[in-house]
Amino acid sequence: MKVEGQVRIPSGCAIAAVISKEGKRMSGDIIYNAMKPMHDRSNGLGGGFSGYGIYPEYKDFYALHLFYDSRATRKKCEEFLKDRFEIVKSEKIPTRTIPEIKDEPIIWRYFVAPFKSLLCSLQLDEKEFVARTVMKINSELPGAYVFSSGKNMGTFKAVGYPEDVGGFYKLEEYEGYCWIAHGRYPTNTPGWWGGAHPFTLLDWSIVHNGEISSYDANRRFIEMFGYKCTLQTDTEVITYIMDYLLRVQGLTLDEAASVVAAPFWSTIEDKTNLAEKEKYTFLRTLFASLLITGPFSIVLGFEGGLMALNDRLKLRSMVVGEKEDKVFIASEEASIRTMEPDAQNIWAPAGGEPVIVKVKEGAF
Repeated sequence: MKVEGQVRIPSGCAIAAVISKEGKRMSGDIIYNAMKPMHDRSNGLGGGFSGYGIYPEYKDFYALHLFYDSRATRKKCEEFLKDRFEIVKSEKIPTRTIPEIKDEPIIWRYFVAPFKSLLCSLQLDEKEFVARTVMKINSELPGAYVFSSGKNMGTFKAVGYPEDVGGFYKLEEYEGYCWIAHGRYPTNTPGWWGGAHPFTLLDWSIVHNGEISSYDANRRFIEMFGYKCTLQTDTEVITYIMDYLLRVQGLTLDEAASVVAAPFWSTIEDKTNLAEKEKYTFLRTLFASLLITGPFSIVLGFEGGLMALNDRLKLRSMVVGEKEDKVFIASEEASIRTMEPDAQNIWAPAGGEPVIVKVKEGAF
């Protein structure tokens, strides 16, 4: 029998990310190989990846990735989609047989564009229309789940260890300028295909290591604005918070970070710059219910960049490294060294201080 001290007890899940600031595309095997040194941070109940720039031939269309529990559900959902979108391509997402990946649902993808006439009649922009469509399917169509809905990006996830999930989806056949990854170690929520990370909406995707003790307060607030948390895990709400703050409210990435990982009131009070003091006071007051409490490290992927963020007490590990035009982020330095053995400037961001990396304009 193993006793304490003879078995490794990791501090939760594993996260990793890589981005090329020059927009150079990298094979997906770089990211699932990066998860192998962090194998013990997962327990086989969830792994997943998001890649950006992977669908250049369909870059002007939303790529909808769906899980279905039956052919009948797929047929019903496709009838719903045909009433709302022009579907330029529909296909099963390619996979390979991996003994460790079991009980897979029907996994499909569609490249779609909203009907402009419908956007005009509803007086909605296309992103809001797509977001509402995702919420409607996930909350009202049993057996169907949209797990990716952005342009020129895609999420791939399953129940399993992340390195097995990457092989299952043949990620080495995709190329993207940015990849993020997650290995799950669920503690109080079920392990199922929809509950694996990343969680996505439009081009936002979130991977998270930690636990959100403020989940109920966060969920109650965000659901007042049309979002529906249906996926049986606390991390889902972070994606919707970021969509609300960044897309709906128009905050900057720095401002959104100062909402979810807000500085202490004492820190705000000590600021000598009056404009900064007023801004942080305003954000903490207006979005008080979107403060995320509990230990966390997250990576937010989006079109053209990513942001990494720790909770303000830095209760979960996260390190950053660089080499030439690439930036690497992971729970452990070993993961970064797997992606780039000669990575430089390895450092650990301070709690509550976002690391924001963007691809140079026009590169992708």
